[in-house]
Amino acid sequence: MIGQIIFIVVLLGAVYLFARNVAKVRRNILLGRDVDRSDNPAERWKVMAKVALGQSKMTKRPMAAVLHFFVYLGFIIINLEVLEITIDGIFGGHRVFSKPLGSLYSLLIGGFEVLALLVLLACVVFLARRNVLRLKRFTGTEMTSWPKSDANYILITEILLMTAFLTMNAADYKLQAMHFGHYVQAGSFPVSSFIAPLLPSAAATLVVLERACWWFHIVGILAFLNYLPYSKHFHILLAFPNTYYSKLEPKGEFTNMASVTGEVKAMLDPSFVPEPTTEATRFGAKDVTDLTWKNLMEAYTCTECGRCTSVCPANITGKLLSPRKIMMDTRDRVTEIGRNIDKHGKDYTDENVLLDNYITREELWACTTCNACVEACPVNINPLEIITEMRRYIVMEESQAPGSLNNMFGNMENNGAPWKYSPADRLNWVDKN
Repeated sequence: MIGQIIFIVVLLGAVYLFARNVAKVRRNILLGRDVDRSDNPAERWKVMAKVALGQSKMTKRPMAAVLHFFVYLGFIIINLEVLEITIDGIFGGHRVFSKPLGSLYSLLIGGFEVLALLVLLACVVFLARRNVLRLKRFTGTEMTSWPKSDANYILITEILLMTAFLTMNAADYKLQAMHFGHYVQAGSFPVSSFIAPLLPSAAATLVVLERACWWFHIVGILAFLNYLPYSKHFHILLAFPNTYYSKLEPKGEFTNMASVTGEVKAMLDPSFVPEPTTEATRFGAKDVTDLTWKNLMEAYTCTECGRCTSVCPANITGKLLSPRKIMMDTRDRVTEIGRNIDKHGKDYTDENVLLDNYITREELWACTTCNACVEACPVNINPLEIITEMRRYIVMEESQAPGSLNNMFGNMENNGAPWKYSPADRLNWVDKN
């Protein structure tokens, strides 16, 4: 009974802390400007099923795709077993699903064990890729000690959880064979049966080992749950809404500001009357609150996998731009604002802004707007939107475009084209004389 009470207290405490942290992340995301992404729900469900559930964009790197699939599938299916552990913990039972499911229970437990082994092996390979092979895309100026440690913490935690799960089953398997206490004959153990001979033979020791691994497994999962909001691995949950709210328009299609469009139309047609708009008076984005909530959701969804940066032509040629850094900086800045709200209240403002304090102008102007980063992202994150919005602010609010762009703007104004030639001279190149 004491164990049940302790478990219920731990469970309720973990759920409360997780809900509170998720609420903070939601509040931070909603600091962004409103944008309507409710259109065409059928297409959106299709995108989410294909990209988030089906992981279609992971296949561009086959080895990583297969390993990630093992971890992903294991995370979803093995954690179904957590439901049984939770019920056992609350009511003091043991393998409560074994009787209702009958022979299906053995198939499930056997499947869980095979998946647990695959997850364990995949995590070992992922650790080696990061720390032994040191793949280039896992490095960069933005990949400081914390991002690197974050990835390692999760992988090590997964290995420990899977090891505890298999050891728990191995001890259970031996206790079932002894017909000891409440350890009823239930389940199939294709992996842990090979571990069982390595365990002690004394029943009392096996019970302690089984209970210790049981507690470690469930408490570890609850701790992992509460670690997610502080980690890049929050994409486990956010990948689904993020892909659902993906931009459905073709890549490279820029969003016009209604107020600017109205002014241009009025210049071309004096009879045109612009429609009233509630659009923000600031052009572009100086800080994260000038971005949309979808941009901020993407910042929290970023997996820091580096696929975007690895295909960025600017980064490849040695320029400062890293699309991954753009997303990480955006997340760090909105998190900073959230902490300020928690500490000082919602009306508090600090001296930092996203532009210059986090993201430099050199990074922004290095972008070629080729959309390679958008295409490469496995969860449909769009760093280009943030880059173009910040460029828009620099040009339209500060009038500090680079000289080459100012020349182009002047030519557009005077000649109606990006080039210095007057309209009357445009066809001179076809003159054979």
